[in-house]
Amino acid sequence: MQNPLDSVVYITIPENFTVPANAFQIDVTIPLPVQKTAAMENQFDTSSLSWEMILAGILTIMAYEKENVHLPYYRSLLKAVRPDIKKELTEAAILKARNEDYDIAEEIFSALRGFDPEDVGTLVNSALFYDERGSSYRKSGLSEDADACDDQAYTYYRQAMMSENPVPDAFFNAGFFFLKQKNFARAKEVLETYLSLISSVDVKDLSENERYKHDRAAEIVADISSRNLEDEQFKAAYDFISMGGEEKGMEQIRQFLEKNPKVWNAWFMLGWALRRLERWEDAKSAFNQAIACGGENTDTFNELAICLLELGEIEEAKKLLLRALSLEPDNTKIMSNLGYVSMKSGDIAQARKFFLAVLEFDPDDVLAKQLLEQLESDSVDL
Repeated sequence: MQNPLDSVVYITIPENFTVPANAFQIDVTIPLPVQKTAAMENQFDTSSLSWEMILAGILTIMAYEKENVHLPYYRSLLKAVRPDIKKELTEAAILKARNEDYDIAEEIFSALRGFDPEDVGTLVNSALFYDERGSSYRKSGLSEDADACDDQAYTYYRQAMMSENPVPDAFFNAGFFFLKQKNFARAKEVLETYLSLISSVDVKDLSENERYKHDRAAEIVADISSRNLEDEQFKAAYDFISMGGEEKGMEQIRQFLEKNPKVWNAWFMLGWALRRLERWEDAKSAFNQAIACGGENTDTFNELAICLLELGEIEEAKKLLLRALSLEPDNTKIMSNLGYVSMKSGDIAQARKFFLAVLEFDPDDVLAKQLLEQLESDSVDL
């Protein structure tokens, strides 16, 4: 892959170049980075130099060469010429991320961190970006890429939470990140910190969105406490199972269940370990117990459906997946599994519809692509 810095050249300002009126005094002893255009690939022509090319060059340096000795000067120059540059770049990065134009969004966030390394808002936005990108990769079956994004998200959440001027949203968003990681003890800790940071404001004086976040954080903290999810055995069980130690994980989660028999999350984790060991009947029982204890959600329905499918209970599996899809209509994992169930039941046309629907939401979904190609190949063979 081409190094982005290869598109940058350093120049001194030509004598006839017009400097913006709002720019401070240019230091002619410091060369300025310029972003070359496609037409300048082989030869750089100063006659076509524009101020926008210089700004683009500076942004590239901020994104990819954070040890550049002249970076403070470039930052000052950029601030003088474009005082609202941080706001503009932040809005652009968020828009690109929402449109899943991840590479460009990542480049802009990197430039923002180069522009103002201490800005907590940028750290929080960067963490959220990698958090959401990781979830997208995981839905597409790209587990290694998802893990790498999770590591980046954790790095920026940690930096934001360690800031001298803590921002409540850093802790609120990090709480949900740790929930996703099944690290309930850490999730509870950071959400409690979030609640303490906003405790100086009367709840009635909070905006509607702030009240929602306050109530949601308080609800999660209470739920983790009431179900004893911060118990070390619960976390140990998750760590063992996620790293392939299902037997050790089951030992931990069964000990947890002896003390907390009504916690649906624990039954779900037991079912997850049993399903990975292909003990389908036992896993089915565990997932049914999770549902009986309140775990009526998309993940439980999906896991139970996988077990039913392996046990030959195709229609029951399909009913559960349709129920899950009604809860999360844009869940591509459920759509993909419904496509697979349709394949197993011989409804090829329906299967194709589900896989195509997945690819409309996520063109990079690996499993949907493979199964759709299999369908097309089978139809050709026929």
